[in-house]
Amino acid sequence: MDRNEVLKTEIEKIGIQLDDLQVKQFLMYYELLVEWNKVMNLTAITEYKQVVEKHFVDSISLIHVLDKQYLDDNNKSMIDIGTGAGFPGIPLKIVFPNLRVTLLDSLNKRITFLNEVIKKLKLENIETIHGRAEDYARQIKYREQYDICVSRAVANLATLSEYCLPYTKEKGFFISYKSDHVDEEIENSKNAIKMLGGKIEKIEKFILPDTDIKRAIIKIKKERLTEKKYPRKAGMPSKEPLK
Repeated sequence: MDRNEVLKTEIEKIGIQLDDLQVKQFLMYYELLVEWNKVMNLTAITEYKQVVEKHFVDSISLIHVLDKQYLDDNNKSMIDIGTGAGFPGIPLKIVFPNLRVTLLDSLNKRITFLNEVIKKLKLENIETIHGRAEDYARQIKYREQYDICVSRAVANLATLSEYCLPYTKEKGFFISYKSDHVDEEIENSKNAIKMLGGKIEKIEKFILPDTDIKRAIIKIKKERLTEKKYPRKAGMPSKEPLK
């Protein structure tokens, strides 16, 4: 199979059919990822089929917990916290072009890469911001402005919730991508999530198609506004997670 067919086939396994433009955008994204990865650390995975399975399909697995119509039809806004090389934000933007997307990362050279991807793929209604999640969450422009906050970043769920729930609108959702060994972590974070105004609504466990990678996606609903004292100052959420 050529690259187009590999991409279409793998993404169809989770119920998404790509049009020609989306295929072209994903292929261009892959080429930019590999090219830029030679000079900066974006991903340890560079083989094409593995990138499709472990980055592209994984990113789009959000549809296990959020309805496709919800993502595509209503001009929803989404922020990706600690986006890194653009996962899950850019694959979700390609598949659901109506999403208004903000990508946040603390490393400026990653932001430079993401801006190049956005330009080359001709993506619209998508912005990047460089900085720490704790700082932007205090700004009126970003605080509690997003229908969806996503993060595939590697951090404790209590820490991630303090980063992400302040960005999430009331009645919106924070979606955390995790490995499946997450039960204890979830249990230990429930009180922190409640303190921040959230409640776990769904935990979906699955195996990524054609891999042995077990995943869990945690859907947290924002039930009330987050107290102004959260997030705490930069560094605190990771050093001393809420209990």
